Amino acid sequence: MSEAAGLDELLGELDKTIGKLAAGTAPLEELVGAYERALRLLADAQSRFTELKARAEQTANLLQD
Repeated sequence: MSEAAGLDELLGELDKTIGKLAAGTAPLEELVGAYERALRLLADAQSRFTELKARAEQTANLLQD
């Protein structure tokens, strides 16, 4: 699996988790768990995005040389 595919999957999970939070119909304990999961997914997504951005910039710099 490529880094981009992994990021897309992670963002899909984040979107699903945020949808659960937005619905607000689950018990409070479940909503708290979903919130914590969303925070972890967001941190992972930001980290992967930063890595992909750095790699893209590095590749662009190589192509300009």
